[in-house]
This record gives sequence, C-alpha cells and structure tokens, in this order.
Amino acid sequence: MTAAAAPGPTIDVHGITKSFGDRRVVDEISMQVLPGEIYGFLGPNGSGKTTFLRMLCGLLRPDSGSGTCLGFDVRTQAAEIKRRVGYMTQRFSYYEDLSIRENLEFVARMYGLRRRREAVDAALERLGLTGRQRQLAGELSGGWKQRLALAACMLHEPSLLLLDEPTAGVDPSARRDFWEEIHQLAASGLTVLITTHYMDEAERCHRLAYIAYGRLMAQGTVGEVIEDAGLVTYAVPGGSEPALLERLRSSPAVSQAVAFGKTLHVSGRDGAALEAALEELLGPERPWRAQRSSLEDVFISLMKRAEDNFG
Repeated sequence: MTAAAAPGPTIDVHGITKSFGDRRVVDEISMQVLPGEIYGFLGPNGSGKTTFLRMLCGLLRPDSGSGTCLGFDVRTQAAEIKRRVGYMTQRFSYYEDLSIRENLEFVARMYGLRRRREAVDAALERLGLTGRQRQLAGELSGGWKQRLALAACMLHEPSLLLLDEPTAGVDPSARRDFWEEIHQLAASGLTVLITTHYMDEAERCHRLAYIAYGRLMAQGTVGEVIEDAGLVTYAVPGGSEPALLERLRSSPAVSQAVAFGKTLHVSGRDGAALEAALEELLGPERPWRAQRSSLEDVFISLMKRAEDNFG
C-alpha cells in the first residue's frame, strides 16, 4: 500500500473541473478542509455538490485540476482514497429486506474486514442500534435509516466522512441527534464534509462553502461569509403584502425582498441607496429597522447572482 503524505489538509484541491457533454458541472473549484473540521457544502439542487463529492472519494475522475484527499492524489490514487473514506449518499442504498445487522455484516464483508462481528457490534453500539439490530431496514423510519447508513460508513474506521444531504426528510429531533454524533466524531479527529440545504445545519459547521451552477461563490466561517457578502438588510414589519413586495423588488437599490413570517427582509449592497428607496417606497407611516443579514439572506443573494452570471 502506498504511504500517505505528511500531515496537512485532509482535502486540498485546486481548479477541480468536471463536464458531462457540453455542460460544465463543476467549474474550477479550489478548497481546503482541515483535519477534524466539519465543513458545510451548500448550494441549490443541480449545483454540482454531489459530483464534487464523488471526485473527492475516487468515484469520478476530474477532467482537470489537481490536489489531494487524505494525502493521496485525487486523479491517480482513487483506490487508496476509497479505502479511507466513508461516503453516505443522498438516497438510502441498503437492502430493505435485510435486517440492520445483516446489512452491516454485508458491508463489512465488502470492506474485507477481518474481525467483522466485532466491527458490527461496535457500530451497532455507537449508533444506538443494538436493540433494533434484527429489525428489517425497510421497516425503519427516516431517522433510524440515517443511523444505519452512518453506521455502515463508519465500519472501516475512515479518516474522512463525505455526507450528501444526510438529514433530508428527517424530523428535527433526529437531525439534532445526528449532529451531536457528527460533532463527537469531529472532536475525535474525524474530518467531515457535509452537504445540506438547512441553514441551521450550516451554522453548526466550522466552515462552509456555497456553490451555484458549478462555481464556488463563497467560503469561510459563517461570520466571514456574511461579512464578505457586503449585504445590507432591513426588516419591515407586516410587510408581506404582494403589492408592496412587487414595488420593492422593482427598485434598482433592492437586490431581494423576502417574506419571513410577518416580517419582510429587504436587502441591497448600497446601504445609502437602499435607505433612500425604503424611505420613498414605504413612507413615514411604515416603520423599518436595520438588521444583521442572516446566512439565508446571503445565500438567496448568492443564488440570484449566480443566475445572473449564467444568463
């Protein structure tokens, strides 16, 4: 087995690109993820997140670009990377007519683990599955299927977890339990790259990146991403009327106006111009106040910019 490189970033890639036909799905993405880091990877459906993950774990070969994953070359050492990565796909991909234990035993054989029974027992215990080990996978709720999938990813003791929207369709309590487990794993030194559409999950990550139409639009801590966006936001109480939304969105100073419950978030990049527009459009009878832009405000703005960039 080829030895890994000296300790450094778990993921260190530059200019990674992938096309299918004439469509460039991943467009020169560069990224560094550090050991023990939980790195959030966000973006709309079809933005290239899954394709990027598959290139990192050796399932797809980049068309161009370079870099390493776990110290191995992403273009030439895919087999070495696969042995050391746990990859949890978007869709539940285990046998529904097998029990939890039978599924894990099958995965353990696929990895060629020598002490399969001990590995399966440990995975069942860690994910709280021991009491359900004889239950058929097809009978599990979304949260328990999620635990089974994570247990299968952890059987071979990987150094990196790639999790592709693992909490989609899972209730809030199960999502919270899942994230507690992820933080415990990261605290033990495991690196996690996770895709999600949930803003509360993004805020649980140490750092994150936003991708749209294959292009990396922003990356950094939550605070850095919000700060770098340069977005000024005002809250307008009771401002969800369709006519008002239409007037605001027609103003060149307003980059977006979005209803959040009974409050309207109005954002732009020129603070003075935005204030002037609000004074004109709202008048003195309707109050409005400055508000720190949220991560969701920023991501909606980035998505709109990406649509503009791609015509």
